[in-house]
Amino acid sequence: MKKLKRFLKYLFLTIVSFISIFPFIWMVVSMTNESIDVTRGRLLPGTYLFENIRNLFGSVNIVSALTNSAIIAVVTTILTLIVASVAGYGFEIYRSKGRDIVFNILLLSMMIPFAAIMVPLYRLFGNIGNIFPPIGYDTLASAILPTVVTAFFIFFFRQNTKMFAKELIEAGRMDGLSELGIFFRIYVPTMKNTYAAAAIIAFMNSWNNYMWPLVILQSPKNHTIPLLISQLGSSYAPDYGVMMTAIVIATLPTALVFFFMQKHFVSGMLGSVKG
Repeated sequence: MKKLKRFLKYLFLTIVSFISIFPFIWMVVSMTNESIDVTRGRLLPGTYLFENIRNLFGSVNIVSALTNSAIIAVVTTILTLIVASVAGYGFEIYRSKGRDIVFNILLLSMMIPFAAIMVPLYRLFGNIGNIFPPIGYDTLASAILPTVVTAFFIFFFRQNTKMFAKELIEAGRMDGLSELGIFFRIYVPTMKNTYAAAAIIAFMNSWNNYMWPLVILQSPKNHTIPLLISQLGSSYAPDYGVMMTAIVIATLPTALVFFFMQKHFVSGMLGSVKG
């Protein structure tokens, strides 16, 4: 009876896992087929892989799009980790009368959809560009700054900081460390799993971000990989083999980041402060 239950459990998990990973398997198979085979739903590998890759790199500047996406994702992730962790640490460690009021107001911003603030942001960066063009309209900086930090990441770091041993702060102060020294030499190393989890989420959100780059980045040279894929699919007769090739290439960075950091991601999401 136990063996039957175990068999049924693993059978169920196998089926669910296959259903979950099937779209990616289909994309990988489709990138080896011609466009007509993709539209027909062919599930067998073909011999058109190198032709699709050649057509992709020959028809669009995918290297530039990948570079732009990498720059935006990496810079956004680094700035998010710095700003959100400092804010979350400050909200939890330093007490004041208005702390919770400010934090609750910050959480309310999570209720505002990003679509509601796109027009004000667009006009803001247009005005900033008149004064300081490097961070104005149609620059990579304009795609990075509005997404650097959100209430979610500040909330995430504050909640995980509740698990941080406050005795370490007192010990650091007794040893003569400054507040910045305590943060960078004690807090950051101890909360490495939290940083890893936040880094994965921030990187994936930034890499896959479509709406704001579509609005603010108009020059083809500044397009990111989601915009490039959208461009490939909006032609009169899209080549689905080429599209699937581009999608698989665009998926690999986030998949690799999650694969190598999944252990820290799980620990960080569960609130663990040290692996």
